[in-house]
Amino acid sequence: MKAMILAAGRGKRMMPLTKNTPKPLLKIHEKPLIEYSIEALKKAGVTDIIINTAYLGEQIQAYLGDGTKFGVQVQYSIEQNALETAGGIIQALPLLGNSPFIVINSDVLCDVDLSTLALPNNSLAHLLLVDNPEHNLNGDFSLNGNQINLANTQTYTFSGIGLYHPDFFPSHLHNQQKIPLSSLFQKAIKSGKLTGEYYSGYWQDIGTPERLELADNSIGGLLHK
Repeated sequence: MKAMILAAGRGKRMMPLTKNTPKPLLKIHEKPLIEYSIEALKKAGVTDIIINTAYLGEQIQAYLGDGTKFGVQVQYSIEQNALETAGGIIQALPLLGNSPFIVINSDVLCDVDLSTLALPNNSLAHLLLVDNPEHNLNGDFSLNGNQINLANTQTYTFSGIGLYHPDFFPSHLHNQQKIPLSSLFQKAIKSGKLTGEYYSGYWQDIGTPERLELADNSIGGLLHK
């Protein structure tokens, strides 16, 4: 199985920390955020990794290289202008192949065992959902069994981690289009092709300097798992 780490965002909410440093290279316990994602994938046996870059992407490439020093193989999908989440994945599809692949945001920390992710029958995308954090109290989705629905009464937040079949990305969508995953999620919900599972373990979205500090203070359990 292959995986993709989304690392092309500008990290505007992290300013001024991201003025001269790309968000994936901001450090927690002296380790860049993106390295935690790489370690989680390697632990799950996934060593063929594609990383998309845009803003200050040359720094990410210089730090990670071809991945050898981390025990993985890294390829890059370079975006001249950030293509948003789905747009970035679509550009990288030729590198990702024809089988399901994991996608993980470079700015989330989670102790889930990624090797347990699987696509249910007739599903084209399977998302890991978590409890709603304070910055997203209304949530994103609800679950009926493993079927994802739009949020109503009982809601969960999308963790930024999912398993996707290449067919989830319509063939009529071309490279260089800025497309958010949220628009594709809504279409998949209507066709019954979006599934998910709830995860109750450690998860932290690193979206602001305050959350970066919070993670730095609370990540001990993840580091020693």
